Amino acid sequence: MSGWQMKNPEPHPHPERHLNHGRLSPAWSIMERMNQAAEVYELEIAVEPSDIDQLGHVNNVTYIRWVQDAATAHWTARATAEDQERILWVVVRHEIDYKQSAQLGDTIQARTWVGSATRATFERFTEFRRAADGLLLAKARTLWCPIDAQTHRPVRVSPAVREVFSAAPVAAKD
Repeated sequence: MSGWQMKNPEPHPHPERHLNHGRLSPAWSIMERMNQAAEVYELEIAVEPSDIDQLGHVNNVTYIRWVQDAATAHWTARATAEDQERILWVVVRHEIDYKQSAQLGDTIQARTWVGSATRATFERFTEFRRAADGLLLAKARTLWCPIDAQTHRPVRVSPAVREVFSAAPVAAKD
């Protein structure tokens, strides 16, 4: 991985096709939640030989690692040192749509942003595009649960963390 940088959100070129899947959640549609995102965090990823599978392209499992890398980089860049010591995050659900394959030598632009939050989970969106031509390779929706770094039990986060890492009001109870 090379540089990490935060950028202001830019409208997606095809919002009607972006992470919507044509379904509505109980509280908001995915598109409505995406439009509430406060910031987009970006990082560049170089495809390494270890990312390539027997089919000659980036293995699907690699995208899951990249989702985690992007989320971790965003958390590290935006959370206070105190919050980083006190809170860890665990994934409770991944949804990934694979659109096109990435190849050895490609540079990938990863973009991640937060969605809505409930008492126990925080939604995060991530998309991967080939840097050379902007082609969408994969998109993901992940649910994360904050846990106490000492007890490893779910924990409520402060209003300050919630403000930075959720884009919508608290939804119905989990």
